[in-house]
Amino acid sequence: MGGRPAADGPDGATWLAALPRLIDECVDQWGLLLDGTPTHGQCALVIPCRWQGQDVVLKVTWPHPEARFEHLALRRWNGRGAVQLVAADPTRSALLLERLDRSRDLHALPIMQACAALGGLYRELDAAPVARVADLPTEAARWARECRAGSPRVPRRMTEQAASLLRDLGPGSREDLVHTDLHYANALAAQRAPWLAIDPKPINGEWEFAVAPALWNRWEEALQADSVRAHLRTRLEIVCDVAGLDRDRARGWSFVRLVLNALWEAEKTPPDQDALSCYISAAKAMQE
Repeated sequence: MGGRPAADGPDGATWLAALPRLIDECVDQWGLLLDGTPTHGQCALVIPCRWQGQDVVLKVTWPHPEARFEHLALRRWNGRGAVQLVAADPTRSALLLERLDRSRDLHALPIMQACAALGGLYRELDAAPVARVADLPTEAARWARECRAGSPRVPRRMTEQAASLLRDLGPGSREDLVHTDLHYANALAAQRAPWLAIDPKPINGEWEFAVAPALWNRWEEALQADSVRAHLRTRLEIVCDVAGLDRDRARGWSFVRLVLNALWEAEKTPPDQDALSCYISAAKAMQE
């Protein structure tokens, strides 16, 4: 976290230095009683708390564009298929959330059962778009330019195909509120539902765009399969069948997102070669 560059806000080291003060301000603002061991991911600290007799968590996030409208998405879903938002302070990138079971996520299920669970969450989360959240056609136009620019580390035929698909898929996108990062670690067990989504990175678009993280996560299991292509396509088909999605559009969007991930990874100094290989191999599995 400390090495993260600024992204429309403080760099990681500056944010970490201010984090104790931010937590104290949130505790005072909401009248919280700290109630457990904090946990963290790549960009946020999560602290169990008691609030007005309820078990909740305080989530304080390093400010970055992908997390800017998390509170708006959670407010739209209002606990249907997702963690319940209790309160939000966007100026501090702080959320007060329903407490879920952080010890149990979809890694607890066999991979194909986990894919079915993801598809079920897509259906529950289906909702109208939210103003201020980015829309998929606009983003697709920007991504097409990135694909046309390409990278020497990513096969040119892939980036050209991705740019072509973005021109075809983007304008035809529906207008739904979509969780673009719903994978096996971002669905936690809860008392009121088997699984609830967390950490939304929202976009206004179509749910076919959301399938790709189900492919590149739990990658080791794909590598252990007799055929990576058949294994990943089965994942995609299960998610689409349960969620009622168009398989061809899901496969197209998944290819695009995998190529984009490869391009973004290739820009790093140095790139993670294992991650780059994962994205390129998975993209090949989505090609006809």
